[in-house]
Amino acid sequence: MQLGMIGLGRMGANMVRRLEKGGHRCVVYDRSADSVKQLSAEGATGATSVDDFVGKLQKPRAVWLMVPAAVVDSTLHDLVGKLDKDDVVIDGGNSYYIDDIRRARELSAKGIHYCDVGTSGGVWGL
Repeated sequence: MQLGMIGLGRMGANMVRRLEKGGHRCVVYDRSADSVKQLSAEGATGATSVDDFVGKLQKPRAVWLMVPAAVVDSTLHDLVGKLDKDDVVIDGGNSYYIDDIRRARELSAKGIHYCDVGTSGGVWGL
């Protein structure tokens, strides 16, 4: 399975490492080029921009967001116009559920699936 991960802090990076160890292929993007470079050196496919990230994912795309709740909307703003019908966006952070209901409704109108899967495991999730 291929999965795209945006947000490569400790939790996002360790999730990528665990997925890669399990035989999954990950495309990774973060505002920090150093984080992308590190995971690329470990076997993930790095992306230099949101456009590059989306272009490296196979359709239908699965995009996992591991960004702070405060930047989910701005991340979606940058991402959603580049996605297609039947792509999936997963919010793995700690967003307020009312915000997730709104986001799911907005993306559903575009044919994009949105899942809130508040992820646990902390920085030790690897």
